[in-house]
Amino acid sequence: MKIVKKGLIIGVVNLVAGLILNRVLHFLFPALVQEYQGGLFRPWTDPLMTAYFLHPFILGIALAYFWSLFGKDIKGKTGPEKALSFAKLYFVIATIPGMFISLTSFKISFLMVVSWTLVGFIQAYLAGLILAR
Repeated sequence: MKIVKKGLIIGVVNLVAGLILNRVLHFLFPALVQEYQGGLFRPWTDPLMTAYFLHPFILGIALAYFWSLFGKDIKGKTGPEKALSFAKLYFVIATIPGMFISLTSFKISFLMVVSWTLVGFIQAYLAGLILAR
């Protein structure tokens, strides 16, 4: 039950962080907005897009489960140090392969892949902060 609770907390934090970070990135790089609206992705009016908001919660529970198995082995003396080690581990295991296949298989820009990578790393760090507490 502790895993689910922490996972749901991570989900809320990462949903909010993702929404804020994406707004900032869209403000800084308007080309991203055009790319999202270019037809590759479902429109927000599609009912299936509501499932998009489940992703941070599913990932949060998965990360909490991973932490329950390996958290004691995450390097760092302080919470922020452990969170950074956790984010780097997640980055190497999931983000690099995921972004590589996204860039090579979808018609998306390098800028979009960089934005997803940046947001994902920040979200992994936030998850690590929650789990290290």
